[in-house]
Amino acid sequence: MAEDYYKLLGVAKSATAEEIKKAYRKLAMKYHPDRTKGDKAAEDQFKKISEAYAVLSDSKKRKEYDTFGSEGFHQRFSQEDIFRGSNFSDIFNDLGFDLNDLFSSRGGRSRFTFGGGGPFGGAGQQQAQMKGGDVVYEMPLTLREIATGTNKAVTLQHQGQTERINVKIPKGMLSGKKLRLAGKGNPSPYGGPAGDLYIQAKVLNDPVFSAEGQDLYINHEIKISEALLGTTISVPTLDDRQLSLKIPPGTKHGTKMRLSGHGLPSMKSGGKGHLYVRILIQVPRTLTAEQEKLVSDLAQSGL
Repeated sequence: MAEDYYKLLGVAKSATAEEIKKAYRKLAMKYHPDRTKGDKAAEDQFKKISEAYAVLSDSKKRKEYDTFGSEGFHQRFSQEDIFRGSNFSDIFNDLGFDLNDLFSSRGGRSRFTFGGGGPFGGAGQQQAQMKGGDVVYEMPLTLREIATGTNKAVTLQHQGQTERINVKIPKGMLSGKKLRLAGKGNPSPYGGPAGDLYIQAKVLNDPVFSAEGQDLYINHEIKISEALLGTTISVPTLDDRQLSLKIPPGTKHGTKMRLSGHGLPSMKSGGKGHLYVRILIQVPRTLTAEQEKLVSDLAQSGL
């Protein structure tokens, strides 16, 4: 139903959550099937205002709707997404309507559905059941845990009950990546299936390495003489190895040198990024008398 949700509810785009709830309550009283008794036009309007309320009463969905507009929003959200996590029970109870009765089966058919496979009603003879809300759990991970994979314990609270879940974190689970654990989210308030649990990675700062996507970066300081004449350095890796890297003569400050395949693994393909070494040239703040003479001689020689 790609319509203007604000117009459907008769509220301004700047309306508060309470104003939106009040507007829906008034319209729900007018168009509720228990009051309209088989009026198809009223039933369709009830579906429309309920969809509008499901979106505008949810701050995240409302922001998406305001950002992308009606058409763009419906390209991103299915009917099930729109109603997922919505709570109509308090409004219907205030109005004296029974939410369970509204979606109950009579004569082998569901009394009322929202269509489109939405959580309030499905096609055919299945009784509509609302799915519980999804839960997003932010999981702190070190770079080493991302490189090797790990097992983590997650503790959740559901209606006063504590649930402890062991989660296997795969290699390459970078910031923003998610794992979906079906049925481990919030329980449904109406007897439907539980929502899903999403484990979202958050990469912790590392004292040695920094990460940009699958690539790792490390700083390594060398002396001026080493930059001029060249040298060989030892570079640590996340798996506690030491790699040998040859620094050619004349290397400039800030030069990045690549060690291929020694970055972080991909969560999907398993391929690895690269390890980049930033070469930083040390410039001493003070010189000994001997060093000053040597530098002076170099200056006189045109270096």
